[in-house]
Amino acid sequence: MISEEALAKEFIRVINEYYPKVGEVLDGCYVKVITIYWGRPPKRLRHLGIYCPEETMCYIQNHKKILMDVAENMGLVEVVFRNASRLLRDPMSKIKQSDPRMWLDLQWVSK
Repeated sequence: MISEEALAKEFIRVINEYYPKVGEVLDGCYVKVITIYWGRPPKRLRHLGIYCPEETMCYIQNHKKILMDVAENMGLVEVVFRNASRLLRDPMSKIKQSDPRMWLDLQWVSK
């Protein structure tokens, strides 16, 4: 089984190789594979989470079709776009306590 981190790196590599313009926009974002278990019996579903700052959100949304096609070809169910700037400002967010590394990466992306 491929790890989530390796799958995210492979996604970025494929985008950079086949769609370099989209890769340039994706360079300013944090990409993470999110695994959830759903249903009875539990079935593993993997989503791709793209966390980007407010300024680049519209550029990423313009390339949504390309990103979803590549993700589906890699066996991912869906691509989810999140505003990193808004997530960091949210006082109810528990990311800092649950995943400090992701918190720091989002700080870097949103600046």
